[in-house]
Amino acid sequence: MTSVLTLIALAFGLSVDAFAAALGRGAGGGERHFGQALKVGAVFGGMEAVMPLVGYLIGLLLATSLAPYDHWIAFTLLAAVGAHMIREAFKEDDGAADEEGAAEPSRRGRLTVLLTAAGTSIDANIVGVSLAMMGANILLASAIIFVVTTTLCTLGVLIGRAAAGWLGRWAEIAGGLTLIAIGVIILNEHLSNGI
Repeated sequence: MTSVLTLIALAFGLSVDAFAAALGRGAGGGERHFGQALKVGAVFGGMEAVMPLVGYLIGLLLATSLAPYDHWIAFTLLAAVGAHMIREAFKEDDGAADEEGAAEPSRRGRLTVLLTAAGTSIDANIVGVSLAMMGANILLASAIIFVVTTTLCTLGVLIGRAAAGWLGRWAEIAGGLTLIAIGVIILNEHLSNGI
């Protein structure tokens, strides 16, 4: 049986790239209130918690068939979202953009959060298979992953938002570059291991 401390350490390990992505999201300035940052954190946490469940329930068959492609999927999602953030940083500011930023995040903004969360949590699918093989309590594991990732990503959005105040568009560019770098690291790790 896997200990709670092991599951907490696992949750922190899984949430590192999601935290970095949340920093970039906060730098984009779309989430102006704690409640909005918490929603973004919950999306990251939820996605990170659901992926091990999927891996656990579907088992080794799916993991084996997805393994050759999971790193490409993660890289593509993260690179696309990162490139979009960089492009948005170079757009000219206008009054409409300021009004839109003060409101709830747009539908496109929510889709961006969802795609980023999916890209940073794909590796958790394989972790779910490992948890099944270790006989871990998958519901406890997913709950711990959810709490840890939601907390860290909410903090990431808030820290990124604070940094955006004094870094301006450079914070958003750095956030986009961070997402692309995460995608490249995931891809490189898999390709260098011959996966």
